Amino acid sequence: RERKLIKKIDTTLENLQNDDYGYCDACGVEIGVQRLEVRPTATLCIDCKTLSEIKERQELG
Repeated sequence: RERKLIKKIDTTLENLQNDDYGYCDACGVEIGVQRLEVRPTATLCIDCKTLSEIKERQELG
């Protein structure tokens, strides 16, 4: 679990260096500031994250 977090932090730092930080990996829109304040390693906007969670639940259910 800690290794996964370290990987996310490394990816976030890399995105910062490449000016890619704060953009959704799925749709490309800017991730909201409030979301990034709460979860600085977020790679999905709230809409894409919600969709991802719904799909995951459907696959498991």
